[in-house]
Amino acid sequence: MIHPELLNILACPVCKSDLRYDQPEEKLTCLACGRRYPIREDIPIMLEEEAETPKKD
Repeated sequence: MIHPELLNILACPVCKSDLRYDQPEEKLTCLACGRRYPIREDIPIMLEEEAETPKKD
């Protein structure tokens, strides 16, 4: 579980946009670029190389 105050200060390290917490998936999703950052043992892994990139159509 990510504390709401922490979520308020976190931003995507790539585009600096806000993040949405997906609790069932244990991921933080960037609202602008769509990258998804994993959360492991309640710690967000905010590294570009760890992020899932959005699929291109």
